[in-house]
Amino acid sequence: MKTVNHWIGGKTVEGASGNWGPVTDPATGAVTTQVALASTEEVDAAVSAAKEAYATWGTSSLAQRTSILFRYRALLDAHRDDIAALITAEHGKVHSDALGEVARGLEIVELACGITTQLKGELSTQVSNRVDVSAIRQSLGVVAGITPFNFPAMVPMWMFPLAIACGNTFVLKPSEKDPSPANFLAELAAEAGLPDGVLNVVHGDKVAVDALLTHPDVAAVSFVGSTPIARYIHATASANGKRVQALGGAKNHMLVLPDADLDAAADAAVSAAYGSAGERCMAISAVVAISSIADELVDKIRERAEKIKIGPGNDPVSEMGPLITKAHRDKVATYVTGAAAQGAEVVLDGTGYTVDGFEDGHWIGLSLLDKVSTDSDAYRDEIFGPVLCVLRADTYEEGLALINASPYGNGTAIFTRDGGAARRFQLEVEAGMVGVNVPIPVPVGYHSFGGWKDSLFGDHHIYGNDGVHFYTRGKVVTTRWPDPSEGHIGVDLGFPRNH
Repeated sequence: MKTVNHWIGGKTVEGASGNWGPVTDPATGAVTTQVALASTEEVDAAVSAAKEAYATWGTSSLAQRTSILFRYRALLDAHRDDIAALITAEHGKVHSDALGEVARGLEIVELACGITTQLKGELSTQVSNRVDVSAIRQSLGVVAGITPFNFPAMVPMWMFPLAIACGNTFVLKPSEKDPSPANFLAELAAEAGLPDGVLNVVHGDKVAVDALLTHPDVAAVSFVGSTPIARYIHATASANGKRVQALGGAKNHMLVLPDADLDAAADAAVSAAYGSAGERCMAISAVVAISSIADELVDKIRERAEKIKIGPGNDPVSEMGPLITKAHRDKVATYVTGAAAQGAEVVLDGTGYTVDGFEDGHWIGLSLLDKVSTDSDAYRDEIFGPVLCVLRADTYEEGLALINASPYGNGTAIFTRDGGAARRFQLEVEAGMVGVNVPIPVPVGYHSFGGWKDSLFGDHHIYGNDGVHFYTRGKVVTTRWPDPSEGHIGVDLGFPRNH
């Protein structure tokens, strides 16, 4: 059986806690790997390695950092298929989807390669007589990232490349459900020339998480995951004096107006709801259809959903793979089996789906629930599976109010041909990311990703300008140099004057 150990100080370090976690192949249900679960002492060792590396990395030149990152970007590009294969083997998503994940992660590596312009600072000369003021940004020290199972390569790459480009050192705690991609990313970074200890990977469960959240040498924590855990991460790390960006869960809505291209809207709904088996925080899980076109839209969604090919992620024919674990599959199924009792019309029920030859895999088919009420479990909870809820509203205003009443505010979309309605929506909807005829509005790397309300805890979104600001802190320097022709200024107890 394959064993995944920690990566500390530029090398593989065998787990010493005696605790191991199982890693399954979601397509077969078989345990293929064991992953070391770190003790507090092992987390201490990773943080110590990062702290030691920071003594030199924190003062390294921008030229040195970016040259390494350019080499790293080339290695990642050359190994796209290898990274994607690891994702498919442990997460289950189809290979093409895994390649897309790697590509989106590479966007942030490319952003990090251009960090020189992001850290230029500002200068104002002669703000007062012979006084200049400059503003600079400096690194924090050791920072940590805690990442989810659904994007085991992309989300870590949303964090550590930018953090180390800014001069920090990094300790990554990836999901223990699919740990191999994180180690491979660290190995490639070492091959690119990243000094030992700048990037460390420590595997584990709540013990490792709590050790990072309370460690006195960790200056900041980045997190992506569910809302309850994001709230806990934010509260615990903040109480221990750390800055925190904790991205939580979502219930992303797609509002479809009567003038929309319904074929395009149906295509988008199926792609956004069922891609990656619905295990995306940006998945569309609730379509809000204006009543006059709701029946037609539901029919179009059903027609398309019935044609999706489900199978092992390494089969080129497969369009959707299994869910990450059997327990998660069973939980997702309960939302479908209990939907009718809570007033929904079950248009498609995927709970009995299996794949010939892979009967022990974590399979579930596509489910479509119509006429869902806002007080039902299927609507209120983040299901994180291939279940799409359709709700109905009579007007734009009613649909908008329904969306804004949700406690989540991650992403949302509107489908319409009316530019005025689209403009109103982007200004009036309470969400951090908005798509206009775009169902999954994940920003490109040079803009920042993040939601509102219970989808984000902390003040900074991830990557983009917010990411640079999160991984650095500002310093303002006021300088006066005496003119050689002038004498001593003398004592002045008055308030400093600038004019």
